[in-house]
Amino acid sequence: MSELNEFFNELNEECGIFGVFNSPISSELTYYGLHALQHRGQEACGIVTCNKGEMFLKKGEGLITEVFTKNEQFHEGENAIGHVRYSTAGGNNINNVQPFLFRHSTGDFSLAHNGNIINSKELKLELEREGSIFQSTSDSEILAHIMKKDQDLNRVEAIKRGLKKLQGGFAFLIMTHDRIYACRDKNGLRPLSLGIIGESTYILASETCAFNSVGAKFVRDLLPGEILTITKNGLRSTFYTEKCNNNMCAMEYIYFSRPDSDIDLVNVHYFRKQSGKYLAKYFPCDADIVIGVPDSSLSAAIGYAEESGIPYEVGMVKNKYIGRTFIQPSQELRDKSVRMKLSIVKQIVEGKRVVLIDDSIVRGTTSRKIVSLLRNAGATEVHLRIASPEIKFPCYYGVDISTLDELISARKTKDGVRKEINADSLEFLPIDALKEILNRTELCTACFSGHYPTDLFSYGKKKE
Repeated sequence: MSELNEFFNELNEECGIFGVFNSPISSELTYYGLHALQHRGQEACGIVTCNKGEMFLKKGEGLITEVFTKNEQFHEGENAIGHVRYSTAGGNNINNVQPFLFRHSTGDFSLAHNGNIINSKELKLELEREGSIFQSTSDSEILAHIMKKDQDLNRVEAIKRGLKKLQGGFAFLIMTHDRIYACRDKNGLRPLSLGIIGESTYILASETCAFNSVGAKFVRDLLPGEILTITKNGLRSTFYTEKCNNNMCAMEYIYFSRPDSDIDLVNVHYFRKQSGKYLAKYFPCDADIVIGVPDSSLSAAIGYAEESGIPYEVGMVKNKYIGRTFIQPSQELRDKSVRMKLSIVKQIVEGKRVVLIDDSIVRGTTSRKIVSLLRNAGATEVHLRIASPEIKFPCYYGVDISTLDELISARKTKDGVRKEINADSLEFLPIDALKEILNRTELCTACFSGHYPTDLFSYGKKKE
């Protein structure tokens, strides 16, 4: 976890990927696509461009606008893939910044990855025993080594062979001199969508909001277990396994994705708003105003207000410019971290009974500080409604909650959590409500239920 987000106790997802096939401004389109996905990773980014078979890599630590300055010329090329990174597996190191570019006698290729491979330790040990030498500590590099183990296989079969060995949640973009391969894990844990500009420029992105930034039209979501090959001749689809499930990560809807994104044809804002309505219907309370914690909780707060009839107010404002400069503050500033990021509108909350909507409670530190800020601003009551179930179990598929010690709901009852954060009442969205609102039976709720869709290998005990 980055120091900044550790101080604010936020959840973070590992990264976002974006690809362009068949455009003379592919690198420029990728830049704007990654800018739209910046919320998925703010520590590092990179772009690989392919021009007539030759590949060029530019990557670095920082935001997309910091790594690619406005006066810098992009490498020209008809194809490109890009990546924004938040470090979980492998840590934050320049060698781990993606995309990776591999020089090989059979042809150069580049790779970008979103997610987490949970059997990475076992696979790395096996590959190293067979002679592989890794250039990074990232689990993303594993697929490249597996692909190159058997030179007799064609590219698609080599990718299939590699993907069959991987366990976890992942989406890959692999670019060769004349094509892009897009791949999703067999459980569909991490999202990946296909768009198009005009008749023949194809776009790939972790979220559909990135299509809007480049003027692309949504075509479809890639299916779990799918390998989509894009060439000048069009699209070709195959699957690396027949045993597939559509267990999209529930936190994509709850927290990670932008509200203007659609996941499996469900709009994220719509889902969050319906979550708020559900909370108001089944967990009402007497109050004067409804406020949401910016930004991912605002849709749920609007839904709660509409269903309950309690007025929605902007009682809290987020400082959007705290940015990466807040890296190594003094202890005094650490203690004021939430106050630096969130400002309470005293005139709105003073003397009011407040319904506070938040998307999740992970460690409880931020919730406790926000409740304290509201009371100090004059709120007479604070009733907390959480638009997700209680997070009781670690996530191993690309979210930075990997130990039980980090999770307050794993250590305390609901009332114990309420007392810890000093709220007048506390309610969570039930797990069944997630599936009801989404109208789906398959959904990864492992961090809420402890039922993991894969074995856990060295990350923990295998599922029962």
